[in-house]
Order: sequence, then structure tokens, then C-alpha cells
Amino acid sequence: MTVLEDRIAMADADANTKRLDEWFERLERMPVPEGFRVEIVGGNVFMTPQRNTHWQIIRRILRALEDRFGEDVLVFSDVRVDFPGFENGFCPDIALLKDGAKPDDTGHWRYQDVEFVAEVISKGTAANDYGPKRTAYAEAEVPVYVIADPYQGRCHVYTDPKDGDYADPVRVDFGTDVDLTGTVVGLVLTTDKFPRD
Repeated sequence: MTVLEDRIAMADADANTKRLDEWFERLERMPVPEGFRVEIVGGNVFMTPQRNTHWQIIRRILRALEDRFGEDVLVFSDVRVDFPGFENGFCPDIALLKDGAKPDDTGHWRYQDVEFVAEVISKGTAANDYGPKRTAYAEAEVPVYVIADPYQGRCHVYTDPKDGDYADPVRVDFGTDVDLTGTVVGLVLTTDKFPRD
């Protein structure tokens, strides 16, 4: 990239963040029902309820990460991170950040510090997780992206992003271990207790 292209990209990112800040400020003032998650994907607002199945899978993945890295691991659920692309203010089901990651000057977590993302499929937003969010995670070079799909009873594991995309995923049926030992996560994720919808 040239210096001019770098400056244009930085200006676009700043404008995106400002627009997303405005959107989220408005959304915080709205009467969003308890138990709903709100995020912005490609400039569109999505509100989805968190079901029991959804939470049980998230909880099991969070526990696996804490067992591997300790209770002080920098991992969170449903916290905003702005990702590359047009107005992508995602709130991943699970995001693991690098050791020592800190919010930027505006208080936002940086997508460059995200090492692992897991999304649990909801009927209303499945297309986002398999489509634009997968693309944004690849463009952000998130090393490991796992989709847990309780409707299929399967995990889709994406690794090693190249040129803004992931290769075809490894598909692992619930009940079979997901081997992430060769990745930055460095663990085996057991799925035998993942519930199905």
C-alpha cells in the first residue's frame, strides 16, 4: 500500500467507528428486551434472543478456555469489537484476545488482538455467521474461528486465514472432540455435552 492508501484506509476506519458509536449509543437508549444481543453487521442492526441451548454451548467453550488459560484469561462474550468492512460492530459469542491486549484510546477493543472467535448459530442470524462475519474475521486475520451449529449438531472450524478468506472448514460432529492443539488456542474442545436444537 502507498502512504495515501494507508491514510484513506485509516480515515475510513475512523469514520466507521464514529458511525458505529452513534448507532450503539442510540441502541443503548432503546428499550431492548432483556436477554437480547444487539450487533451491527454490514450496517444492519440485528437483535437476537439468547436461548438456553445457545448459552449452554457458550458456557462450555468459555470453561474450556478458562481451564486452558486460567481464570484471568482475556476472554469475553457479547462485547463489541469493530471488524473490517462496512459498519461491522460485532459482539461475538466468544472472543479470546492476546495476552496484554488493551482497549484503544476510545475504549474499544482492537480486532487485531483477537486470536479466537466462536459463534453459536441462531436461526435468525445464521447467514451472518456463515457469511459476512466469517469474511470479516478472515479479513481481520483471526487465526481460529469456530461456528457451533446446534441445528446441524456440528462445529465448523476455520483456521489460517489467507488473502481475506478461510479455506474450507473442518467439520466436526457434536460428540467428537475439536482438536485445536495445532492453533494459537492450543486445546481440545470436547463437544459431547453440547446441546442440540
